[in-house]
Amino acid sequence: MCTSILYTAGDHYFGRNLDLEVSFGQEIVITPRDFPLPFRKISTINHHYAMTGMALVQDGYPLYFDGANEKGLGMAGLNFDGPAHYFPVEDGKKNVTPFEFIPYILGQCQDVAEAKELMKDLNLVDISFSDKFPLSPLHWLVADKTGAAIVVESTKSGLHVYDDPVKVLTNNPEFPAQFAKLADYAAVQPGIAENTLAPGVKLNSYSRGQGTAALPGGVDSSSRFVKVAFTLAHAPQGDNEVENVTNYFHCLHSVEQQKGVDEVAKDTYEYTIYSDGMNLTTGTFYYTTYNNNQINAVKMGEADRQGKELLTFPLADKQTINFQH
Repeated sequence: MCTSILYTAGDHYFGRNLDLEVSFGQEIVITPRDFPLPFRKISTINHHYAMTGMALVQDGYPLYFDGANEKGLGMAGLNFDGPAHYFPVEDGKKNVTPFEFIPYILGQCQDVAEAKELMKDLNLVDISFSDKFPLSPLHWLVADKTGAAIVVESTKSGLHVYDDPVKVLTNNPEFPAQFAKLADYAAVQPGIAENTLAPGVKLNSYSRGQGTAALPGGVDSSSRFVKVAFTLAHAPQGDNEVENVTNYFHCLHSVEQQKGVDEVAKDTYEYTIYSDGMNLTTGTFYYTTYNNNQINAVKMGEADRQGKELLTFPLADKQTINFQH
């Protein structure tokens, strides 16, 4: 399971939590403009926008979990087991496999509006990368540095693109049902709640934060959707990059999963393997890992955008403690 957000504080910060029970050896990967992007059913793209993000490089190909391009468009694939459905190849469509979807969009589109246009004749086809790497059931959050965000879902009824005004995505159910669930928590607020239960009766306000008493706190996808939508909507804006990046990660970490609390099989637990985010204006990619909650960064400079070879950066996954004495 996973959570993805777009945080706005002058610049826009886009990324996600990756929640799984096993790590795949992912690393930060920069794909430069002239790295050939081959596709199974459409022509290779030899020149495209540079992109960076979290990926597994397999047989020389970047399998992106999430990322953003040099124009400030970001995209993340999140687990969508059950509703997700991919189709056979269809004549007259742009037949793209789900593992190609992120580079297909980030390689060609500057913003959400262009991504919407490119997806008009898109068909997400049921073709796995290999027998070792079958397709994952996914849906996607796509966002840009104008603050626009959309959700893309391929289900049995076809490809659906939804505007996402809360700029949040988790997992099941389908996005319209996730969004509708927010109405149940419309009265949640950061302050002390008004007494509408028994007007005129003096109630004992025994704690701060009682306006959030109804806010769900589970690690299930619906609870995380509501919790992070609330947290993001009320997150402060900092005065500088460090403050903004810190606030961004506090939003993601408000719904992170700790080891031992989400058992997916006997003695096997899902947890937040990493949290990441990119400043969509500067191209700086930030991340933390479960084992190292210090914020680390990789910046995609102009030189990195040139060339034909992937650039990879292993994750800094060892905790760093700042001893003051």
